[in-house]
Amino acid sequence: MSKKTLILGLTASLTMLATPAFAEVSAETAYILNTFSFLINGALVMFMAAGFAMLEAGLVRSKNTATICLKNITLYAIAGITFYAIGYNLMYMDVTGYIGSILPWAADDAKALAETGPNFEAGYSATSDWFFQMVFVATAASIVSGTVAERIKLWPFLIFVVVLTSFIYPIEGAWTWGGGWLTEMGFADFAGSSIVHSVGGWAALTGAIILGARKGKYSSTGAVQPIPGANMPLATVGTFILWLGWFGFNGGSVLALDSAANAVTMANVFANTNMAAAGGVVMAVILTQLLYKKVDLSMALNGAIGGLVSITAGPDTPTLGSAILIGAMGGAIVVFAVPLLDKLKIDDVVGAIPAHLFCGIWGTMAVPLTNPDTSFSTQLIGVLSIGGFVIVASTITWLILKMTVGIRVDEEDEILGLDKAELGLEAYPEFGRGAHTL
Repeated sequence: MSKKTLILGLTASLTMLATPAFAEVSAETAYILNTFSFLINGALVMFMAAGFAMLEAGLVRSKNTATICLKNITLYAIAGITFYAIGYNLMYMDVTGYIGSILPWAADDAKALAETGPNFEAGYSATSDWFFQMVFVATAASIVSGTVAERIKLWPFLIFVVVLTSFIYPIEGAWTWGGGWLTEMGFADFAGSSIVHSVGGWAALTGAIILGARKGKYSSTGAVQPIPGANMPLATVGTFILWLGWFGFNGGSVLALDSAANAVTMANVFANTNMAAAGGVVMAVILTQLLYKKVDLSMALNGAIGGLVSITAGPDTPTLGSAILIGAMGGAIVVFAVPLLDKLKIDDVVGAIPAHLFCGIWGTMAVPLTNPDTSFSTQLIGVLSIGGFVIVASTITWLILKMTVGIRVDEEDEILGLDKAELGLEAYPEFGRGAHTL
């Protein structure tokens, strides 16, 4: 008997022996795999906070860089605290159609740790689930920070983040992922095109309108005067980080990794997510070349994000070809929506409203194109109800802040830059001195 024949025979025997064991994993193994999936994918989503920080830091002027970095790390910290104190239970605990309970979250993993007869029926660690859900909250707030950059006061912005992450996001999330009335209707949003991204987009849109445009953005005649970002390589790195983190955002939303079927679904979600982003980039590059005779890097970056947002509502059902087309439409939306906002004199510093709001709406409405279990009418009801709620709640919050503590820095501080005015430091101090001194 040859060595090759022996190996093939042993492999076949081991395969036959192993097949029954792998047909269905034990409850404890499933518990471990699902918990591991939540933690690893959650860590990828957390890394998106760095992506947003780098993207926004690259697209603002250098005099506002340190401030935007501070806002991004602080809003992530606030999101974690508020989702523990109020948000999680409001979104998931005892939801009766519209709202859950207003209590701090508490871990409930005691059954799995019991020394006598551990019980793994929960399917995963409650703490891992809380962590995975929490990292999504900061994404919505990050969208707002980029749009209203360069002219908003630090503390009023952070107060808005508290309201957004404590109440606005969890309440509309209870309608959907919490098992509320929209879910009962059949509304589908796999990983949050509407639930996360359009929520951040609506909050950003209301904030930008109430706050007003940056000084010098629009001339007295209404002409747009471009204000380029300070560091496009940094913005590009931020986009790549977001692209990477999105695999956790969408892939982790499978919510299980305890079977071959779920593993295949997660693989498909990863691949579709990747190809939608690719479609968004290519479409943005082609369109800007055709429209402006030059390719626009910032549009290409937002094309990637637009593609990612577009596929997020339904990354599990399309083919790779469909995913590319869905993402490509997102890239086109970005290219046409940015100048539309400028015509309306809505100053969105980083292009977050087209990429997250408009593409979020498109992605949500596109779900029935590849998922026959959903309907356009139900999807539209979800888009309109979530949008209406966030517009009203955000507008009230912004106006209260405006009438009490004020939300906009004065003109002198805006010209000076928020780094010096609000923080008393510069992100790039050497560049402003002309020469190094001892």
